[in-house]
Amino acid sequence: MIDHLGINCTDIERAGAFYDRILGVLGHRRVMDFGTTIGYGSEEPDFWLSTFEGVGPNREVHVAFAAPDAATVRAWYDEAIAAGAESLHEPRLWPEYHERYFGAFVRDTEGNNIEAVCHSGE
Repeated sequence: MIDHLGINCTDIERAGAFYDRILGVLGHRRVMDFGTTIGYGSEEPDFWLSTFEGVGPNREVHVAFAAPDAATVRAWYDEAIAAGAESLHEPRLWPEYHERYFGAFVRDTEGNNIEAVCHSGE
């Protein structure tokens, strides 16, 4: 059900140093780093840290739900918009993550960044 989870932080360097240490004990490591976003996992990123300008004390959560294919990601996105979500990113390939990463992002009715993603391409 859950593909990956992300949290936002006010100090990405401090948070990254903290998670480098504690996740290392569990056998995980930093596998991607975009400066304002860091991904952790064993092989691929399953847990993300992010920051953005103006991040406040009540920060949104990011949850990515696993989808079996791109058609399901598209159907999920359409249903989320119909249900009142705000579009953040329409369904598309995200090659900066990996060449077959296909996802769509919306803000739910409570202000959280939620995503549907498959790893089989378009």
